[in-house]
Amino acid sequence: MTRTTLTPSTLTATSAWLRRFHPSEDAPVRLFCFPHAGGSASYWFPVSRALSPDADVVAVQYPGRQDRRHERCVDDLHELADRVVAELRPWCDRPVALFGHSLGASLAFEVARRMEAAGDPAPVALFASGRRAPSRPRANQLVHLAPDAELLARIKGMNGTDPAVLADHELLRSVLPALRGDYKAAETYRHRPGPALTSPITVLTGDSDPEVTAEEAAAWADHTDGPFSLYRFPGGHFYLNEHAAEVIALLRRGLV
Repeated sequence: MTRTTLTPSTLTATSAWLRRFHPSEDAPVRLFCFPHAGGSASYWFPVSRALSPDADVVAVQYPGRQDRRHERCVDDLHELADRVVAELRPWCDRPVALFGHSLGASLAFEVARRMEAAGDPAPVALFASGRRAPSRPRANQLVHLAPDAELLARIKGMNGTDPAVLADHELLRSVLPALRGDYKAAETYRHRPGPALTSPITVLTGDSDPEVTAEEAAAWADHTDGPFSLYRFPGGHFYLNEHAAEVIALLRRGLV
């Protein structure tokens, strides 16, 4: 996705947790988007712009960043899912789909599980990007405990952060608490046994992403009794920045 700088006036606030950049009241489907570790709702602005008015895109804003930077980060993914579901429920007045990248993919999955367990209509689609299957945790994931310099070096190496942010050391330091909290949520997350989803799952990965092997991506199939599809794109963890048009086209096909 192309990186976009937004001012507060650009945003249409719905709650502290949700952002609608291009409200589409008559859209037949609502797509909830979940950011990666250290990411924010504004990452999904290009998706919202591209899919409007065919889909009403609502981006989730986690605590601890941007306009929520003074709030405590939620560093437990199960707690985060519980809180997000409560925020989304009033917006499920039409068919909904979920799209998450990296940490956001795990979160979207847990949100879908809670929706189905509560008897809510199952999401019409779950798009999981840049994340191994919930049943495939990796041992010794300790990035969230690393010194600041090591944590920042890792982020720079993934090529998913705006160069302007990387060049501003004061700004970079200010995002460290959210980044560290998100990494803790991602690395300490453990899948809990339970029924598979009924929602279709579509997995998207970069073919050179060190965070997701081909086997780890394919294992998402174990988490749904519905249709499953897997797409691999050239590139690393943030392959979707370079393949935005293809990703948008895939989302559009999955939502109609």
